[in-house]
Amino acid sequence: MSSGRRGSLPRVDATQPIILRIAGRVSPADVPRLCAELSARLRGADVAAGVTEVICDVGGLTHPDLAAVDAVARLQLTARRLGGRIRLRDTGPELRALLDLVGLGEVV
Repeated sequence: MSSGRRGSLPRVDATQPIILRIAGRVSPADVPRLCAELSARLRGADVAAGVTEVICDVGGLTHPDLAAVDAVARLQLTARRLGGRIRLRDTGPELRALLDLVGLGEVV
């Protein structure tokens, strides 16, 4: 027997960050889709309740290159336009070096 109400939705902490996973190889064609996904998720979040942080899990990137750097930069711009910001998780040394090289090291 359960003490919870039957048929009710689980309780969710609205202040938890949004997690966006980026895996595989990012191509320039993927960037608009990633930004649209981020935009939809931020607009669906309760920004007034403090949901402004997006964690981009990039541990699954197989080939960090300038397309991945472009994706990170555009995701950061998209998040800022909507009142949020991104923070990267599981950043490998190659991506970290590229981000530092182009001046985006503070995103990590």
